[in-house]
Amino acid sequence: MGYIEDNLLDREQIIYHTRTHKIIFLWPMVWLVAGLGSFLAGIVDVAGVLLLVALIHGIIVFIKYISSEHGLTNQRLIVKEGLIRRETQELFLKKIESIQVDQSVMGRILGFGTISVSGTGGQSDPYENIPNPLEFKKRVQEQLRDL
Repeated sequence: MGYIEDNLLDREQIIYHTRTHKIIFLWPMVWLVAGLGSFLAGIVDVAGVLLLVALIHGIIVFIKYISSEHGLTNQRLIVKEGLIRRETQELFLKKIESIQVDQSVMGRILGFGTISVSGTGGQSDPYENIPNPLEFKKRVQEQLRDL
């Protein structure tokens, strides 16, 4: 069970649940390809450094991927990131004033983007690398409509 499932309120149900988009693995893969290319080119010292960077960056990104949760319930919007040092943001749907989606060209092609949620009091929380951000926004708006 994840954080969201473990922290549901009475009569609260999960409507939508996702993790960070796999695009976060792009840079570790770039380092890996560069390291393998250097190795095949015979530049062993550079290859070793690049492969070490790929490994370390890959582990960090993997931990971020498996420890991130973005969820929508019938009462709240919940975001949790981090494994050892956990950061959570929970916003009751009644407090949401607006939700915006920002997608780059690559984000539109690969299906990821940033969602910014504005709550009462002017607070705006951006959630980056969300898969299918328009679907996420639609689900939030449907829940807001049904309040």
